[in-house]
Amino acid sequence: ALDALLGHRVDAVVTRLPFPTDGLHVIILYDEPRVLAMSVDHRLAGREFVTLDDIADEPMPRVRDSDTLWSAFWRIDPRPDGRRAPDGPFIDALEDKFELIASGQAVAVVPDLRVNTLRPDIITVPLRGVEPCHVVLATRAGDRSRLVAAFRKLAEAHLTGSPF
Repeated sequence: ALDALLGHRVDAVVTRLPFPTDGLHVIILYDEPRVLAMSVDHRLAGREFVTLDDIADEPMPRVRDSDTLWSAFWRIDPRPDGRRAPDGPFIDALEDKFELIASGQAVAVVPDLRVNTLRPDIITVPLRGVEPCHVVLATRAGDRSRLVAAFRKLAEAHLTGSPF
């Protein structure tokens, strides 16, 4: 999506940080808590919340040739104590990630999408002690279009993360 923005194929993108912001005008619209996605029969599935200590040894999926900034943020790698996030299997598609989680081979940190089950065999539990992810509006820096300016104002007013 950011390639489309920088390539002038779209004028605005609503997405999540982190990503390189050079050449972009970025407005934080709202924050989303991060949660841990796991199989419904995972040892932590019944918890009210989990912490990084709870998942210290849990393997997390990896993406080949991924953006290291994005990957480090979502894997929380390195951890605050300096340890590396445990490596799980490589995935090539989002569906692969869900299969690994559902089968109990890995857990993953994901945004709280306000639905507790992504699939009937996957559950999410709040992850405490980590910063939320920022949902942002990105436009090209220096874009003077009146339509883009109007969209920025509308996005700031209405894209608040609230379901209402």
